[in-house]
Amino acid sequence: MMKNILNMLRAERKLSQEDLAKQLNVSRQTINAIEREKYDPSLPLALKIAKLFNKKVEEIFFLEDK
Repeated sequence: MMKNILNMLRAERKLSQEDLAKQLNVSRQTINAIEREKYDPSLPLALKIAKLFNKKVEEIFFLEDK
């Protein structure tokens, strides 16, 4: 299962899901699904998210250890 810290990063910048979605050119529903871990972003989208937050992709998205 893929995990992420997108919600935390977004909150730190005081961005709404809608604000982040507009910056990434995706829907608010996409951001919601990623944050709820119901959807894994494509590689291009994951790279855009990482660049926006000045992080490496693996700092935002990671596999859950079982």
